[in-house]
Amino acid sequence: MLKMTLLFFVGTLTGFINVLGGGGSFLTLPLLMFFGLPATIANGTNRIGILLQNISAILKYRAAGHFPTKFAIIVSIPTVIGSILGAKFAVMITDKSFTNYLAIFMFSVTILTIFNPAKTFKFNNCILHGFVTFIIFFIIGLYGGFIQAGVGFLLLAGTTVLGYDLVKGNAVKVFIVFILTLAALPVFIISGKIDYMMGIFLGMGNILGGIIGANFSIKKGVKFIRNFVTASIIIFSIILLFSS
Repeated sequence: MLKMTLLFFVGTLTGFINVLGGGGSFLTLPLLMFFGLPATIANGTNRIGILLQNISAILKYRAAGHFPTKFAIIVSIPTVIGSILGAKFAVMITDKSFTNYLAIFMFSVTILTIFNPAKTFKFNNCILHGFVTFIIFFIIGLYGGFIQAGVGFLLLAGTTVLGYDLVKGNAVKVFIVFILTLAALPVFIISGKIDYMMGIFLGMGNILGGIIGANFSIKKGVKFIRNFVTASIIIFSIILLFSS
């Protein structure tokens, strides 16, 4: 029971972090693996919490009037296509390979987070707008379906490039993460890559954290949380890289 209680509290923390900026899965994945789950099952189990967390956040953003519905639905299409393909690859690889990929991607997302190239590059009123939008969110979907961890940072970068501020970008982000998780989850269920008990306790915490995070995002912004998560990514990527 102590293990489940810890999962709930960590789920609350990571739900808060995920909704504000992203990267919470870099905390939950190592924890699930520490509790004895093979890496690929931890990857699937984590999706339950992500799904529940984003339902609560979407409702909060929508109620506050910060949810650009049309744009979110349009970009969810290439994201879902990429997510399904990424999830299929994720269930095919070995636990050791997944751990190695996770460590590598942790470092990569950390670099993107620190330098944040989206701050200096805006993509507005271009003839190739639709095509580039499709490619950006298809690639993000591939990554999200495969690993999930850190996809929030990539989605915020994508929405920033397309001209959205961080609050609306966060609203779009939680919707797309919900959609891509919904698309990828059946692949993990069919492949038997989920521990439902751990996933439910993690998910209950994620719901609470998602509500708190959405409130904080609307009122305060994301700078502090982004710095916190960046430090967390560096620490856990080093641990995973050496342990693998």
